[in-house]
Amino acid sequence: MLRRIFFVLNLWIVTVFYSRKMLTVDPVNSTPEEYDRWGLAWGHAAVKLSGITIEADMGDVDPQGHYVFICNHQSNLDIPVLFDMLKGNRIRFVAKKSLFQIPIYGKALAHAGHICVDRENRRAAMKSLNEAVETAKNGISPVIFPEGTRNTELEDLMEFKIGGIIIALKSGLPVVPIVMTNTGLVMGKGQMIIDNRPVVRVKALPIIDPSAYTLKDREKFKDDLREMMRSAYKELLAQG
Repeated sequence: MLRRIFFVLNLWIVTVFYSRKMLTVDPVNSTPEEYDRWGLAWGHAAVKLSGITIEADMGDVDPQGHYVFICNHQSNLDIPVLFDMLKGNRIRFVAKKSLFQIPIYGKALAHAGHICVDRENRRAAMKSLNEAVETAKNGISPVIFPEGTRNTELEDLMEFKIGGIIIALKSGLPVVPIVMTNTGLVMGKGQMIIDNRPVVRVKALPIIDPSAYTLKDREKFKDDLREMMRSAYKELLAQG
């Protein structure tokens, strides 16, 4: 019970600690293992601290493979869960600009190579998308939340935004759709006390070859992807 009550406070303490550690890493001269170390450590620590149970089916995903991951979004817990599930895939999150403005944590995000998108400025947003594509081509696996924000209506997925779809198509990497349930029950948007009793379920869907779509087909790709993920999400939701 105490773990559930004090989780948010403890999470911020852990976040500040690992953020400071991340800021000591030299991104130019470090090895990939050194560069990724503190983000992975933070994700693992946050999952352990929460006390949640995770049941995951990662399908055909290569634990060291290079992909674009596209996942639904319900909770701040989604990020540490994905860090823990995809620890060998060199992931970086595509995130809104406001997160990069949080003291210490925001600087650590940028230092670690996570991808900032300014949704309020169209020109800056397009520049960010192109930077994300270059990052992906240099060995990083972007993680995109196409709903754009945490979903509070847990019975269905929100509409998808087009930016992440453009990143996926331009990068040319295999696309892995991932659906996740119950993180919104454990710790929904604005929730300050967690309920770690629901089992968090994670499922990777069949890998998509993006060459089946052109950039002109981005709306169709977006709709096809959402429909595939919605169907799988509802099936996973039925498991409780």
